Amino acid sequence: MNTALVVGLGISGMATAIALQDAGWDPVIIERSPERRVGGYFIGLFPEGRQAAQDLGVLEHMQLRTPVASRAWELQKHGDRIRSTGFLDQPGKPDAVLRGDIESALWARVEGNIPVRFSTTPDSLSHGFDCVRVVLRNTTANLTTSEEFDLVIGADGVRSTVREMAFGAHSRYMRSMDAIICAFQLQEQLPHFAAEDAIVLAEPRRSMWIFPFDDRPPTALLTYRTTDVDAQFSAPPKEILRERYAGMSGDGAVELVLRQLDDAPDFLFDSVHQVRMPQWRNRRTMVIGDAAWCLSLYSGMGASSALVAAAALRKPLTDALAARRPNAFEDALDGWEQQLRPSVKKWRKAAHIKAEVFVPSNAALSHVRRRILRSAGRKVADSRAA
Repeated sequence: MNTALVVGLGISGMATAIALQDAGWDPVIIERSPERRVGGYFIGLFPEGRQAAQDLGVLEHMQLRTPVASRAWELQKHGDRIRSTGFLDQPGKPDAVLRGDIESALWARVEGNIPVRFSTTPDSLSHGFDCVRVVLRNTTANLTTSEEFDLVIGADGVRSTVREMAFGAHSRYMRSMDAIICAFQLQEQLPHFAAEDAIVLAEPRRSMWIFPFDDRPPTALLTYRTTDVDAQFSAPPKEILRERYAGMSGDGAVELVLRQLDDAPDFLFDSVHQVRMPQWRNRRTMVIGDAAWCLSLYSGMGASSALVAAAALRKPLTDALAARRPNAFEDALDGWEQQLRPSVKKWRKAAHIKAEVFVPSNAALSHVRRRILRSAGRKVADSRAA
């Protein structure tokens, strides 16, 4: 049986390992953390992602948290509200889920079926004639072992260790979008809004979004543009955010969100990047998901694209095993990449347009954005009232 090492126990890693096993491979997953992460923040699951989850046999295990009657509001500087268009109103009508909802559904198929080694990272990769030799380090015991695999797949995120080892420095592939995001779970919805309401307060170069769920408090997203990304990590994130959001209030909404950030048990604070690679495979090592094509949070397609890519692996790898000819699985992976690249290109371009919706880059685009979203919001309200 062909063996595969999958690096990363996130959405992309687990989905890929499931697809490999379904195709007749023998995958092993390694994860640098000592245990599986849970929870997370708002994610939109698009129709493509739902179908891929169905194909992988995990949709039935996934909890969807889309509010039944969500309304989107745009806050004005002094607190006035106007009906607008929210993330869940866009074409395709994505479902609201937590990152952890997708990972839990995937884990239901992985646990007990696919070996997972926690606290383990790759130290080095080297290609043999028909295998990849990997030195693995158990970070808890600080012990290393050398093993051989027919295929190594990096599903370890935008700053992928596998990509750096097999393809070169991050700087060759990571493209900054000159922006920062901070996402975290609120303890409660903002006052005077319904639990299912989506809320946005957007100014040129900075914005605040509230994403609702049907059964729990919403996720807050603070995002802003900057000409000096490195400087945003020169002080604690909460200090940086208070400085960047000074004077932006929405009648106290921003201040309340920042106070809730003080009590948040965890939050994500990071720079925004896309990943662009001329190829996703180097001999018997490949990357997938954010490691290969990170679209950025603005695209909304990160989780869906990871599921789509993994599900698309099953048939070509199954066919390659049946073919029993030299280079069959290399040809299968090349065909998979050619099939997927047009969609990735489309989603990547859309991310730059959506970035202007999330956080307009100047006053003129802010004005255009506001008019378009308000017009669309009125249409959504009229359609629901009809």
